[in-house]
Amino acid sequence: MSTLAWMGTTTGRARAWALAAVASAALGASACSIDDLGSDDEFGNPPTAGDTFDPDQGGDGGSTTGTGGGDAGEDTSSETTGPPECADENKRCPHEFSLLDQGYGNVTLIGDFSPSGWDVGLGMGLDGGTWRVTADVPWDTPVLYKFKIDDGAQYIPDPDNPNQVEDGFGGFNSVLDGQTCEDWTCDPGLIGDFDWRDSVIYFVFVDRFNNGDPGNDGPIGVEALADWQGGDWAGVTAKIEEGYFGELGVNTLWLSVPLDNTNVSGQGNDGYFYSAYHAYWPQNLDATEEHFGTLAELQQLVDAAHERDIKVIIDYAMNHVHDTAPVYADHPEWFWPNDNGEGGNCVCGEGCSWGGDQGRRCWFTGYLPDFNFTNAEARAFSVDNATQWILDTGVDGFRLDAVKHIEDSWLIDMRARVAAEIEPMTGEHFYMVGETFDGDRDTIAYYVQPSMLDGQFDFPLRMELASKLIMRQGSMSELAGFMDSNDDYYGAGIMSTFIGNHDIPRVVHLAEDIPLWDNAWTDGKDMAWTNIPLPGNEAPFERLALGFTLIFTIPGAPLIYYGDEYGMPGGGDPDNRRFMQWSGYSSGQQGLRDHLEQLTTIRAEQTALRRGSRTTLSADQDTLVYEMSYANDMVVVALNRADGNRSAGGLPGGSWVDLLSGQVVSGTSVDLPARTSMILVPQ
Repeated sequence: MSTLAWMGTTTGRARAWALAAVASAALGASACSIDDLGSDDEFGNPPTAGDTFDPDQGGDGGSTTGTGGGDAGEDTSSETTGPPECADENKRCPHEFSLLDQGYGNVTLIGDFSPSGWDVGLGMGLDGGTWRVTADVPWDTPVLYKFKIDDGAQYIPDPDNPNQVEDGFGGFNSVLDGQTCEDWTCDPGLIGDFDWRDSVIYFVFVDRFNNGDPGNDGPIGVEALADWQGGDWAGVTAKIEEGYFGELGVNTLWLSVPLDNTNVSGQGNDGYFYSAYHAYWPQNLDATEEHFGTLAELQQLVDAAHERDIKVIIDYAMNHVHDTAPVYADHPEWFWPNDNGEGGNCVCGEGCSWGGDQGRRCWFTGYLPDFNFTNAEARAFSVDNATQWILDTGVDGFRLDAVKHIEDSWLIDMRARVAAEIEPMTGEHFYMVGETFDGDRDTIAYYVQPSMLDGQFDFPLRMELASKLIMRQGSMSELAGFMDSNDDYYGAGIMSTFIGNHDIPRVVHLAEDIPLWDNAWTDGKDMAWTNIPLPGNEAPFERLALGFTLIFTIPGAPLIYYGDEYGMPGGGDPDNRRFMQWSGYSSGQQGLRDHLEQLTTIRAEQTALRRGSRTTLSADQDTLVYEMSYANDMVVVALNRADGNRSAGGLPGGSWVDLLSGQVVSGTSVDLPARTSMILVPQ
């Protein structure tokens, strides 16, 4: 089996990846298609029928030797990767905390080991009569901590640690002396030259974006809206090379799952039959999706992006496979049975619930077997596979699907592999952002920690923004109150902010004068096959512009769902996944696109918008004014959602320039026309 090195690139990083590919190829013993992943001896592939899986054939999560560089055939067995380099204040050391069980129902470690440590903490596992958890603690820095027992029924210091201080509430915190270690990790975003707080993400829904190679088209015969429509990696590469993303100000592409999917149709809960055009029904985990292209074409896409300073993250669906997958046939014991233990199935939302323990073992449908990652062999196989996709493509990050539906151990193992094997080789931080479609911020925040995820998509913020700003429900004062509570909720996590995605109806219809739905959380499935028309007036596009203004002027990695830059129409899935509109824009659509380009330019120029802290200055029924500050820089943002002029106050005194219009204003308030915003800097 061979792995294609990156062709035509001359940067040091590309050379390092190419050398890794050569070394990886040298390990292979047989030839295979360029659609397949390389390095099967190193990381393992789905076993063929009759083979017995040997977990020792895969990586063990530690540092690798002999695959990080050197010419083909060169003996590199004495080389080791070592931990990534970063300043001492950014280093983190693993430390196990433990507590002898006294009949507790659950135990959570809380403390200042992480920014969210006191609010969210780390759940501990019961192991042989002792509760244990490993946390990444700051380098050579004392850590205050204690144990939360039975969801807060009591809080106790560590009985085995006599070093304690008063907690200010009549009790005590334990003190862990400063720790150092040989195998440290670094805080997210602190490795390499790229700071992921500067990322602007564009979700390329590959099958519906651009058809660059009609030769790989292949509808399977279901209704056209739910069938393959021809978008592919060649089409994405063409748009990269045309400069589409650069002109828009995008520096990160999120691509659909690249793994090979089934060509069998599946029935949805709406009674319609669907193809796997969305790419979430993996079949052959070590091969590329043939409708998207070959491995070489995916590598070419990544090369083209990197040559233009654009990062690439790929969607990775680790929760399940399609029931035609060879790995399911060969290793059914690696999957949860579709059995709720009470005589029924364990499909999510039917025989089993979507949350809790059942949510981690329920099947999304009766044809999507759910991996059991409490099985160490299954987990090792999956993490090996994900690691190999990074090695063979050179991508810069993962969007990880449905993280609350898998075991924590998969995320922990994946992060450890990335830290040990990928980041030392690339010299850059590998961004891992999760999807937890949930309104509970504690559930989302639980996964945002150095041992698991860098961030998640901020669904609660999106829903508040959609409700208050775009749909005009409630007041902007209520939105301000939510944002005040949300600003630091996820600690140092780099959350992704958004107004639209592929699981909710196109947001332009929430922005209509009379919204088509009255609930921001709607999935729009009641209008999923009705071909909803584009709004004929400009007000909905102006409201979308306000929504984009907000997410582009607060911390996080703002996301643009393909087509939302033009306010494309569509109901629920699959109508929200129409083929990309490449011409024939209305004036409202073009105005929105121009506004978004302004926003990306302003965000790139104003460090305070990407890395600053936010403070609400004023809010009322229809207006919101806030300040973003970073070091000596300050930017003030003013928004008016009303359909008429409004005055927005709370500005610091002085003269200001609006970066959107060039207008100069002064005083402590500004007049905002209907559905407009200002981004103000001191004159």
